[in-house]
Amino acid sequence: MIQQVDLERDELRRLIHQQQLTMVGNLSLKIYGKLSCKSGKRMKKENRVFFKNEAEAIEFDFRPCGHCLRDEYVRWKIRSLAE
Repeated sequence: MIQQVDLERDELRRLIHQQQLTMVGNLSLKIYGKLSCKSGKRMKKENRVFFKNEAEAIEFDFRPCGHCLRDEYVRWKIRSLAE
């Protein structure tokens, strides 16, 4: 997990272009989603974190976004209600 505030703009673009960062997350809400998600683009810079992949986001106990990852969110919700 890499916080946006720890990266220079050019470095962030390079990592995304090279597909080394494929998911974005909200540190305060513990939600992750696609880089293209409108909800993710609206969050504050200090809350934005990036992940290599979905597995890394889950490893840090983030939950899927209900907008851009609807199917994953529904599965997560069902599992969390069953616990």
